[in-house]
Amino acid sequence: MGSIDEETSLLEAEQSLLQEEVKLYAEDGSVDIYGNPPLKQKTGNWKACPFIFANECCERLAYYGIAKNLITYFTNELHETNVSAARHVMTWQGTCYITPLLGSLIADAYWGRYRTIACFSAIYFSGMVALTLSASVPGLKPGECVGSICPPATMPQQAVLFSGLYLIALGTGGIKPCVSSFGADQFDQTDPSERVRKASFFNWYYFSINVGAFVSSTLLVWVQENCGWELGFMIPTVFMGLATASFFFGTPLYRFQKPRGSPITRACQVLVAAYRNMNLKLPEENHTPLSEVTDGYKFLDKAAMISEEDTIHDPWKLCTVTQVEEVKIILRLFPIWSSGIIFSVLHSQIYTLYVQQGRSMQRTIGSFEIPPATLGMFDTATVLITVPIYDRLIVPFVRRFTGLAKGFTDLQRMGIGLFVSVLSLAVAAIVETVRLRLSREIGDMTIFWQVPQYFLMGTAGVFFFVGRIQFFYEQSPDTMRSLCNAWALLTTTLGNYLSSMIVTAVACLSGKDDGWIPSDNLNNGHLDYFFWLLVCLGSVNIPVFVFFSVRYTQKKV
Repeated sequence: MGSIDEETSLLEAEQSLLQEEVKLYAEDGSVDIYGNPPLKQKTGNWKACPFIFANECCERLAYYGIAKNLITYFTNELHETNVSAARHVMTWQGTCYITPLLGSLIADAYWGRYRTIACFSAIYFSGMVALTLSASVPGLKPGECVGSICPPATMPQQAVLFSGLYLIALGTGGIKPCVSSFGADQFDQTDPSERVRKASFFNWYYFSINVGAFVSSTLLVWVQENCGWELGFMIPTVFMGLATASFFFGTPLYRFQKPRGSPITRACQVLVAAYRNMNLKLPEENHTPLSEVTDGYKFLDKAAMISEEDTIHDPWKLCTVTQVEEVKIILRLFPIWSSGIIFSVLHSQIYTLYVQQGRSMQRTIGSFEIPPATLGMFDTATVLITVPIYDRLIVPFVRRFTGLAKGFTDLQRMGIGLFVSVLSLAVAAIVETVRLRLSREIGDMTIFWQVPQYFLMGTAGVFFFVGRIQFFYEQSPDTMRSLCNAWALLTTTLGNYLSSMIVTAVACLSGKDDGWIPSDNLNNGHLDYFFWLLVCLGSVNIPVFVFFSVRYTQKKV
């Protein structure tokens, strides 16, 4: 008996040692740079994040160094009208958020996130160089105005400028959808302690974005308007180079997820198979959906059925249960996804009509003239202040009442962001109404009256954008995380395009010279009416979002 007990004790001790050995390695399917299971003490977790945060900070500094004041470049240097400049900026920004679909597809299906970020960074950098040249070489930019006559940009000049801009748009398409997912991959989902850190990672990821945006809103905007656009575009080009270098420095510390095939092909196979099997009948008795979470799309279950006559496996007629569940998850995310479009319409105003509104206000302090785009610093400064407060104070406080490790649910956080964004546009409309009255009576009001609207939009971003990133990462299938992140970013594209359409429609219907958004002098228009129109759109969007959020939560429960 004694020998048996000793053998049992030795066996238990051996199993305990094996379990401890297993816990030394990440168990989520990731590998290290050599293709081996990653050792937790030497890879991933917070130790890999500084390189990712530095990369995102510098890349976003480069992006916002262009985007924040691009409308001023179009109006002052290329001699575009307010409407034309706003349309160009919104279309370009929209494209910057549609190219992530391409980058995410390549990452999930072929290259993986690491290689995709590396290759598209080179494309991004070449676009920055082209843009800098278009502002530096005399023959590549329009001449100065002579009196009231301003020469427009020639076709070759436009070709170089827009080539640079849209190479940047293509480059950001491979970086934007992959960096946040790649950063989240550094935390083992099977480890409870690392799972909690992952929730905090998304807050600090958004914080790093806004560090770059803050520098762009202050230093770079001032440089562009006071030291010249040549230097103003060269600085973000240098930072883009630093972003790429920072990313490569962290390579030995990263954990890598292998690509698992094209998610688009997998989804199409389910839809085609469900259509081809539509004549097959689902078992009426004892039939349950493939997953209680994805109940509601039972017709897709036919994609995982096979008739008695079929003996050869055809992936376009018979799919796995996992494939069917992935498509159901995407369909259930669609209503939540669509509500972000109107938010993007509202948020895009900080780069366009908020700037033009500020240009029509009193902007001088002594002999110093404040560039209107500089007010964007209050948007990013709000984020830099709010993220630490949210992560260290609000989350622990709310956790006492909700019992959730991250305080609010992701959907609750997004809903708060939607509400605050509407408040921002309402404040902008009130400020514009007062500004118009004062401009006709006693003179312009100070630009600092715009601070509350920027503050509110920054707060809205902390809640909505971070909640959306985390929601889509956690709810999306493992094989589609980059794609779903790009899909979420697509709402920004559609929001910018919709905003451009609304601006164009309003200008056409209300008049170009004396309508809501005049071509030159906003004092002759009613920009406040346009802002109130956006308030109405945002107000309608909130109850729609709440309805689908409650429905999503109830089905999940």
